[in-house]
Amino acid sequence: MPEAVIVDVVRTPSGRGKPGGVLSAVHPVDLAAGVLAALLERSGLESRQVDDVLMGCVSQTGDQSLNIARQAVLAAGFDETVPAVTIDRQCGSSQQAAHFAAQGVIAGAYDIVIAAGVESMSRVPLGSSAHGGSVSRGVAHRYPEGLVNQGVSAELIAQRWGFAREELDAFAAESHRRATDAWNRGAFDAQVVPVLAGGDAVAFDETVRAGTTAASLAALNPAFRTDALAARFPDLDWRITAGNSSPLTDAASAALIMSEAKAAELGLTPRARFHSFAVVGDDPMMMLTGPIPATRRILERSGLTIDDLDVYEVNEAFASVPLAWQRDLDADSEKLNPWGGAIALGHAVGASGTRLLGTLVSYLEATGGRYGLQTMCEGGGMANATIIERI
Repeated sequence: MPEAVIVDVVRTPSGRGKPGGVLSAVHPVDLAAGVLAALLERSGLESRQVDDVLMGCVSQTGDQSLNIARQAVLAAGFDETVPAVTIDRQCGSSQQAAHFAAQGVIAGAYDIVIAAGVESMSRVPLGSSAHGGSVSRGVAHRYPEGLVNQGVSAELIAQRWGFAREELDAFAAESHRRATDAWNRGAFDAQVVPVLAGGDAVAFDETVRAGTTAASLAALNPAFRTDALAARFPDLDWRITAGNSSPLTDAASAALIMSEAKAAELGLTPRARFHSFAVVGDDPMMMLTGPIPATRRILERSGLTIDDLDVYEVNEAFASVPLAWQRDLDADSEKLNPWGGAIALGHAVGASGTRLLGTLVSYLEATGGRYGLQTMCEGGGMANATIIERI
């Protein structure tokens, strides 16, 4: 079967996903178009050589409606013959796009494909696509007390694993420290495509806060406690805050994926190959624990152990998520998000999957590592896991 390889991965900087954020004036279609165009420019490809564009986006309404993948392809100036589709697997949407893209190459359905993701959380607030929706009778019957939002799930994880508020804040502060250090060393320079916003070229993650400390985060109040939830969960200490959670973010990212044979034919040098894939469902109440069984499944399928991996990118939706994953897998904390994670780098939900993929590839190249794992918790209690191998 054909090998699926990664030729390039790019992303925009991360802007704060609220009015006044540095990328809030940029239409999400244009954010996505920018990374698509950058892939072609950097590779020297013509757009008509691309078989398909698969793009993750969670809130598919408003400025992100009408199949935003197709809109971005047209805005990027691609040939009109290039098709595109938008994918929603919640926070793992663009990681799933990468899975589908690579699996299409392996199956022989694609020679060249782009996996991408976008989310403008300032212009299309998270949850907008659910506006006016209702809970079905079947779901209500199965979960009569009702499911909860992700913040409460993060609280339940912190309680089950016994993470103190101080531990969560320390993890969040370390994410900012690692991200700041990585930026200062130029670790992200090769993957970040500047975005023109308001006449200025934005080239740095607005979400990274240098100098963040656990002490400064300790002053923040719990973000998800309400009187009704406190009555429903009387044993919760309510320790999840805006500081130990990922910020609302505006960003886009994209990966150029093709068969190894096609890359050789075009004279392009692959950076990594897809080694293994996994996707799982998990408890929708805990919701964010899916990376644990997803990792166990992909390790079993790949024949690798956790110690064979040189780096793990575990999405930092909330500090309790990677901490629980690390404890359950007995993973090396130095290999976990070594350049910082979403708490610092941002979590533009539709774009995070291919953003993590870019960091994973770049880190393996910078350190000479061979195998990297990426895993992402997803709304509704799911998770994707991917193992890549540096070439």
